[in-house]
Amino acid sequence: MDAIVAVYADWGIGDGGTQPVVLKADRAHFRAVTEGAAVIVGRRTLGDFPGGKPLKGRQNLVVTRQDIDIPGARVVHSTEEALAAAEAYERCLVIGGASIYRQFYPHIKRVYLTKIDLVPHSDSFFPNLDADPSWACMERGPWLEEDGIRYQFCTYERV
Repeated sequence: MDAIVAVYADWGIGDGGTQPVVLKADRAHFRAVTEGAAVIVGRRTLGDFPGGKPLKGRQNLVVTRQDIDIPGARVVHSTEEALAAAEAYERCLVIGGASIYRQFYPHIKRVYLTKIDLVPHSDSFFPNLDADPSWACMERGPWLEEDGIRYQFCTYERV
């Protein structure tokens, strides 16, 4: 199982349930990496998507404790149920939010990570993979820039 996430220089990922800084290039990268795959997402993060709707071109597995129906998505109520559902797909990526990343972290083998060279206020964080010896950066792209903001695409793997 893989994950995809954008982190700031302090490994922050969001504030108040949304990303403080959004880059067009990161959104395009996200679309390219997740297209055609299954994605595991929390209900609150789903609410931050355009129109609060599941992502098109992907199988959306929405993790929630609520007994609800979400058109265009499969609702699952536990980590175990999500993992079982994910087995039906060739590719599955965890896409957030923070509590979902924490829940699935032990099962993640690869992380597609966008490093954004800013430190906006964040109230949620992703584990610092650079400080964890059980992770290695296998691919590090060049620093790029959008609207004066530096960013870099990296791929980490559990070693």
